[in-house]
Amino acid sequence: MKLCLLSTTVAKGDDARRMAQAAVEHRLAACVHIEAIDAVYRWQGAIRHDDEQRLTFKTTEAAVPALKELLLGMHPYEVPALYVVPVSEATHAYHEWVMGEVAG
Repeated sequence: MKLCLLSTTVAKGDDARRMAQAAVEHRLAACVHIEAIDAVYRWQGAIRHDDEQRLTFKTTEAAVPALKELLLGMHPYEVPALYVVPVSEATHAYHEWVMGEVAG
């Protein structure tokens, strides 16, 4: 089974931690990294500069649909970005750890 990274952003650290906690508790991600980032984007005709939190969920291809459903239900943004990137290579031990932590 393939490993994947799913990434999204939120404005508040509390939202990021809540989403990360839920994903790990539901065994939809083995680990979630939360990083503070600066975002520059166009929204509703204006260019915005905001502080955001980027979440990177370490998961499996099989768990992606359920993880996306969970996150969309919790996401505070009107139009959340959810990106899934397949992992082309990982160490055997890491691959096995993620597989063991993420349900089906």
